[in-house]
Amino acid sequence: MFRTMPLPTRDQRRVVEIFVEGRSVPAREGDTLAAALLNARVVPFRRTPVSGQPRAPLCLMGVCFDCLVEVDGARNVQSCMVQVRAGMQVRLPTGARQMRAPA
Repeated sequence: MFRTMPLPTRDQRRVVEIFVEGRSVPAREGDTLAAALLNARVVPFRRTPVSGQPRAPLCLMGVCFDCLVEVDGARNVQSCMVQVRAGMQVRLPTGARQMRAPA
């Protein structure tokens, strides 16, 4: 379904390690998190809270919100809008969105 184009060696970016649900996943520095997860065959990214239907990136440009994940403790991050950084901790959301208690 999704494959990145092979690049000449001179154009390839450094491979870094990110962690998805505690599992080490290699990713190319500068790729979007959504692209890195798709390359690692991490699908689905989440499930809808009502029906449990699987969701994965659709638009890859920040419009659809189907690629929401948790990154380094921040919830509801659009993975298509975030660049990979070494050591990122990614969690795949399950169930209804967690609301923060009012202060």
